[in-house]
Amino acid sequence: MRLNAVLVFSFLLAASCGRSQTPDATYKRLTDSLQAVTCQHLKGFPNGTHASLAIIENGDIRFFGVVRVDDSLHLVDSKQAVFEIGSMSKVFTSTLLANFVLEGKVRLNDDIGDYIDTPINEGARITFESLANHTSGLPRLPSNLFPMVNLDNPYKNYDDGKLETYLSENLKLSANAGVKSEYSNLGAGLLGYTLEKVSGKEYEELLDQYIFSKYRMQNSTTRREEIADRLVGGLNGYGKPTPNWDLASLVAAGGILSTTEDLAKFALAQFDTTNRDLELTRQKTFTVNERTDVGLGWHINHTEAGDQWHWHNGGTGGYRSCMVIDVKHKNGVIILSNVSAFHNDSGKIDQLCFTLMGMVSK
Repeated sequence: MRLNAVLVFSFLLAASCGRSQTPDATYKRLTDSLQAVTCQHLKGFPNGTHASLAIIENGDIRFFGVVRVDDSLHLVDSKQAVFEIGSMSKVFTSTLLANFVLEGKVRLNDDIGDYIDTPINEGARITFESLANHTSGLPRLPSNLFPMVNLDNPYKNYDDGKLETYLSENLKLSANAGVKSEYSNLGAGLLGYTLEKVSGKEYEELLDQYIFSKYRMQNSTTRREEIADRLVGGLNGYGKPTPNWDLASLVAAGGILSTTEDLAKFALAQFDTTNRDLELTRQKTFTVNERTDVGLGWHINHTEAGDQWHWHNGGTGGYRSCMVIDVKHKNGVIILSNVSAFHNDSGKIDQLCFTLMGMVSK
């Protein structure tokens, strides 16, 4: 099937949320348009590229996937295909924090040093909130991750011992601590590490207890062996197969694997006002500029139409992902792909996500 055929291919790949298998004409036209725009954005990626999408409009979901084979794009049903979601994991880590806050186990402005045994270099004060909204002053990555790092799996050997050595001997906060939001994988990883110490449970156990079980996310995990039969292989920046990442002690920064089907359940849960933990993560905690705020984990964009879009993206050596939701109108777009974060055009995944969100929001 050549690209021009794909662009007019109109079969609805999955019905959901009560819609019939034969959608009305308006619904069908929008589905055709969404698929066409998706194919246009993906046409330049290498063979083997796979993107799975969930489109949420007024609480209703449609799923479709696109795979590039023999220089042609084909539509597939891939809502249960598993991908690394990368830094989108940070939203889930912050959701764990929100649950701990609501249960009275911690407070957002508590110093994490009061909850871990490892002394923090120079007595630096780091709050839970600052880790979740990137205002801690921590660098993007710990200095002792380098120089002997394997770029195909850079975090694999960064265990708790190395993290604790960094905290006690190498940690230095920037001058912008508390006054600027500067993205930090280290900070999100440290947040997950601290929540493990508070609870006495592993990160995976916490995810299952507070999120995966609650929202019936049956194909989401940090344990790759559990979903190996459904895992889409990652591609490097040149379109060749590449190893999956093992994030070790920084797993909370980007170690979750999931599907669009599961992430759509998580997105729908955001629209339910009784989920107080999710509501807490979406509240503004820091203002970046007049158009951008930060919640707990979420980035918050203020659109020209006056709406709030909560979003996060993710990237690893073999994958790129993006999710945008509009709680007020119950709209959203989720994209998982095996496009490498190191591919020159990987930013097109984010562009596609926001473009589709704009189409749904009209």
